[in-house]
Amino acid sequence: MSAKALIVVDVQNDFCEGGALAVDGGAAVAAAVNEFVNSHEYDAVVATRDFHIDPGAHFSETPDFVDSWPVHCVVGTAGAEFHPAFDASVAGSAIFSKGAYSAAYSGFEGASEDGTTLEDWLRAHKITDVDVIGIATDHCVKATAIDAARAGFRTTVLLPFTAGVSTATIETALVQMREAGVLLVGRDEASSEEGVDVTEGSRSQAVDVSDVGIH
Repeated sequence: MSAKALIVVDVQNDFCEGGALAVDGGAAVAAAVNEFVNSHEYDAVVATRDFHIDPGAHFSETPDFVDSWPVHCVVGTAGAEFHPAFDASVAGSAIFSKGAYSAAYSGFEGASEDGTTLEDWLRAHKITDVDVIGIATDHCVKATAIDAARAGFRTTVLLPFTAGVSTATIETALVQMREAGVLLVGRDEASSEEGVDVTEGSRSQAVDVSDVGIH
């Protein structure tokens, strides 16, 4: 028997407009998540967050925006909090923090307050399939989805409920996710009257960068 979880990736203030590392469309993703959750049935909903204390070279005053970044999502700051449009209570206590003392892009590098990893939590709850949404398509969403697929979960990214940094890096991310076995659902499927249909027959690999984001 299959069971499906939704993974909401890093819908935090610093990744939305006005934040330290803002992604265009981040606030729109935050605003759309709860309505989506309320209109779709999942066996579990979890959330991940960047939660940095001293991640070393991940922070830089002269970032290259590849391996180093401006200071963001520091524990105890408003930037690390979930965006106010996203009601994180949909995830209950299943919130997985990552990156305290190192760079961490994938939610599978995170742990809950009691130290449980995301993978262990999903397995303990008999999850077989995961849908992934959030910020940013070309970084933490990509890394989380690829790790989920590699861990053996049937993994789908719902692209309309993501926001990415740049066209070039989104295009590369889409290729990398496909190659890892991640299924990509694009704009047309997600805007149907019934909502996003991620049944086996409707999943699509034929998506491109224009499918990313709230349209």
